[in-house]
Amino acid sequence: MSKRVVITGMGCVSPNGIGNEAFCRAILAGKSGVKRVTRFDPSELPVQIAGEIQDFDELAWIDAKERKHVGRVVPLAVAAGTEALQDAGVDFASMDMAAKREVGVVIGSGGGAQEFSEEQIRLWLTGHIKQVSLFSIPSGTMGTLSSEISMRFGFRGMSHVITTGCTSSTDAFGYSLRQIQAGVLPMILTGGVDAPIAPGIMKGFTLMKIMTSAWNEEPARASRPFSKDRDGFVVAEGAWMFFLEEYEHAKARGAKIYAEIAGYGSTCEAFHRVRLEECGEEPARAIGLAMKEAGIAASDVHYANLHGTSTQLNDRIETRAMKLALGDRAYKIPMSSLKSQIGHPQGACGAAGVAATLVAMKHSEIAPTINIEVADPDCDLDYVPMMNHGSPYSPRRAAIEHAICNCIAFGSKNSAMVLRRI
Repeated sequence: MSKRVVITGMGCVSPNGIGNEAFCRAILAGKSGVKRVTRFDPSELPVQIAGEIQDFDELAWIDAKERKHVGRVVPLAVAAGTEALQDAGVDFASMDMAAKREVGVVIGSGGGAQEFSEEQIRLWLTGHIKQVSLFSIPSGTMGTLSSEISMRFGFRGMSHVITTGCTSSTDAFGYSLRQIQAGVLPMILTGGVDAPIAPGIMKGFTLMKIMTSAWNEEPARASRPFSKDRDGFVVAEGAWMFFLEEYEHAKARGAKIYAEIAGYGSTCEAFHRVRLEECGEEPARAIGLAMKEAGIAASDVHYANLHGTSTQLNDRIETRAMKLALGDRAYKIPMSSLKSQIGHPQGACGAAGVAATLVAMKHSEIAPTINIEVADPDCDLDYVPMMNHGSPYSPRRAAIEHAICNCIAFGSKNSAMVLRRI
């Protein structure tokens, strides 16, 4: 029989709140973290807004000299990881070597230090060669991200990066789940981080015509999943980290437990590098696989945290997939998209969704989907809606025993998890 896996610590660095308490207050109040970009002058771009963390002090988490050699993802992940360890009651600084060898690091990221690489290339091309980092190549690779986190905390178990696009951090959870279930390690620091707010990255998304450019003057209203007038996502950054443990290990040390990871499922449509199949069958099958492993039926699901990017295609197909996976029960389950409040943090979005789900399970309150202003007949489920200027729907009281966390990625990938209150 495989081992049970639980979440005992959480750390959040989000566009609408830094730290668990600030994040919790923000999402339950429906506070938008989408603002005009300040990290560079966006005036020449058609999209000038993002889910940017504007009050984050990078140098509180990394030495100024070291910051020149790594991407923004590193201080973001270190900050969230430190809070997750503290929240779990893990004093990593006092661990001996044997203990540190029992802790792994598994990070989900869609782009890693892509913005760092973009800046290094800009320095090369503009003749500022002396400003280029000696470590521009290793620090720009995906694998280095988890190594940086492992080094910061001294953890000597596996150090892996999972990068599967927008499902990256959900898949990092799934990978971590399997490692602990199999008894490879009793503890893993996992989650997601991305920092894609850079001119070249935003220009690339703009070329694909999947970002909204209609709300530069009203950023808080820009991300509008499931509203009929949605016209694209808002790029965002952030880090959400979690401490996972084997259940008996957590019990033995008296750890508080947020929830159990009861099931995980992943599929691929093998269809297109960007688009999803209209039928929604493979996202539904991923959800079904997670539910099967958890041993639950649709009637046992009390909440679903949706991918909900605010693109026409994604929201319509995800709605269809939820109906296929849950049948008529889909109409009775409250669902919401955190991206309405923070934008789309790329590969970290699954971890952000887990954080929102844990908040809902702990407080019995579901964060709303803001900015649903025009009803869409193709998106007709209960998305716990809230208008940007407030409504009686925020937040929604609900007792949650089982919750689904759903993610969809480029390359027609689909991943889902079931969390269980214990």
